[in-house]
Amino acid sequence: MNIVFMGTPEFAVPSLDMLIAEGYNVVGVVTQPDKPQGRKKVLTPTPVKAAAERHGLPVFQPVKLRAPEAVARLAEWKPDLIVTAAFGQILPKAVLDMPVRGCVNVHGSLLPKYRGGAPIQRSIINGESVTGVTLMFMAEGLDTGDMISRVEVAITDEDTSGSMFVKLSEAGSKLLQEEMPRLVAGETTAVPQDEAEASYARNLTRDDEKMDWNRTSRELFNHIRGLVPFSGAFTMWDDQVFKVWAAANPEQADVLASSDAGQAEPGTVLQLGKNGIEVRTGDGSLWLTEVQPAGKKVMQAADFARGGTLKPGMVLQ
Repeated sequence: MNIVFMGTPEFAVPSLDMLIAEGYNVVGVVTQPDKPQGRKKVLTPTPVKAAAERHGLPVFQPVKLRAPEAVARLAEWKPDLIVTAAFGQILPKAVLDMPVRGCVNVHGSLLPKYRGGAPIQRSIINGESVTGVTLMFMAEGLDTGDMISRVEVAITDEDTSGSMFVKLSEAGSKLLQEEMPRLVAGETTAVPQDEAEASYARNLTRDDEKMDWNRTSRELFNHIRGLVPFSGAFTMWDDQVFKVWAAANPEQADVLASSDAGQAEPGTVLQLGKNGIEVRTGDGSLWLTEVQPAGKKVMQAADFARGGTLKPGMVLQ
């Protein structure tokens, strides 16, 4: 049986590695085009491309998979089954109809909740305590296909999007491994999603990264964790971007809150010290523990506080 794998980020690599380790006949890998990375804009392969080359597999990187020439190129591999995991492009009907065993997707949420491109980040930002992975048949809609199986994974207060990507990628690989014998044999069963329970996790934008100090301390804490280690959250200080990479859990912080917290407007710096930077929120305060001033590297907030440029009473916007 010919299997084509489609994926792009690190999230997809464990599933590809599993298919190879289990001896399945992966005839080719489809991933996004290489992109410039870092300040020097070095053209860098996707994690899935790097994994495919490590396994000696042919790689196809179409700009648009729906282009007729891309569909024709894919058809040359004569796939009986297509497996996708965070590929990053919508599969056109011509591709969905190509393999006799269908197209299956490893999706990082408990469908039908959090359909779309940023389910892991938005689960954390929204304060979910549980998420998971769904293995599903693909359909023309966005993550609307019938569900084959699901597994739950807890989100702890120590988790960030980065740690959850690792946990869910491993859970997804195991879920796929368990189902592969039935997929190959054409014996897989699936159930439709309940549209009444559907929600969407649209891709994050720059606006999603900006902190709103009128929100509760808990909401801001979740917001920061949901953007690590990718973009980071940010606020404005002295008309410049001031990034926030970590904060103390507001329910567990054993630091004495400032007595001025109740009188200050949200965003006001209340105090600075060895514990970091305390900032007024909509319902109390939040201690920032890792920050990145404009033009600087990420640093401990306590180290930045010793510089003396940020002072109590200043307001973050």
